[in-house]
Amino acid sequence: MTGSGESWLSDGLDDVAGGDCGLWVPGVDYVSGWRTAREAADRLNRALLGVGFELSAVRAVASTDGNGRGVVRLAGRPEAAESLAGLLEQLTDGSGGAA
Repeated sequence: MTGSGESWLSDGLDDVAGGDCGLWVPGVDYVSGWRTAREAADRLNRALLGVGFELSAVRAVASTDGNGRGVVRLAGRPEAAESLAGLLEQLTDGSGGAA
């Protein structure tokens, strides 16, 4: 997902590591993990847009963990997270599983 007006998703590596990560470990391939996470985050962001969420309110962000594995983090305002939780709850069968 690239294009003008989508500053939330830069082509740089600004968000390779989350704010809770320490220093990078030499020899760990963080970029590969980040690329995998980026693809998953892009897919989730397209789905969020598809159901009417604004990415300024809630979005998926690609990151890595300390071992270089890709991680997708959900970032957003609490009210948007509540709305997303409500939408997901509608898809469950009441026992915690998908309907």
